[in-house]
Amino acid sequence: MVKQAENMCRQATLQLRDNEKIAPQNWRALKEQLFNKFILRLVSCVQLASKLSFHYKIIGNATVLNFLQALGYQYTKEELLESELDVLKSLNFQINLPTPLAYVEMLLEVLGYNGCLVPATQLHATCLTLLDLVYLLHEPIYESLLRASIENSTPSLLQGEKFTSVKEDFMLLAVGIIAASAFIQNHECWRQVVGHLQSITGIALGSIAEFSYAILTHSVGANTPGRQQPVPPHLAARVLRAAPSSNT
Repeated sequence: MVKQAENMCRQATLQLRDNEKIAPQNWRALKEQLFNKFILRLVSCVQLASKLSFHYKIIGNATVLNFLQALGYQYTKEELLESELDVLKSLNFQINLPTPLAYVEMLLEVLGYNGCLVPATQLHATCLTLLDLVYLLHEPIYESLLRASIENSTPSLLQGEKFTSVKEDFMLLAVGIIAASAFIQNHECWRQVVGHLQSITGIALGSIAEFSYAILTHSVGANTPGRQQPVPPHLAARVLRAAPSSNT
């Protein structure tokens, strides 16, 4: 959206340079044209975002045209398609960037097909909240994971640098988020969900358990119910193994 605005302003500046005698009313007309195009581009960005999501109900052209018509704009389907194409060109068609939410939703969809006992819709709502929490408490959560992985409360600079790959692993983050959400929704089904996640991603059970515990500790507190539930030794491993996953 920012690139679209910059391009429009750049084009307007070039037009003014080419015709310094442009009348004030023409300048006002140009600003109005830019404003109208901005609204169209904004709607196109929303429409493209809906197509990239995992929801089966995308924002169709008919809905967009009705919305624009309610705002007083008259556009055709061809103009909508051209606007979407302009947005894609301005971004060099690089719009399908990986995000933690994309990994979470992909895994939830697979869990649903695998017969997960906790409904995916319930997990999705809790996952969104926990994702916000991890972003807000990113440093303390990952610091606790680092200390757990090296079994030392004062990690060295080199150890912190090597831990960067863990911070950048969206798949690991996604399984931790889902596991923590499953515990909040129904802790009796937690082991089943973690088992499914391990089978789907290949990430070690101990890593999933450790990440989910870190999230629960920082969300519920030090007295999280996770410590009241007996955890098998292979799930209570304090070493955060390198996950065989990638963000590509």
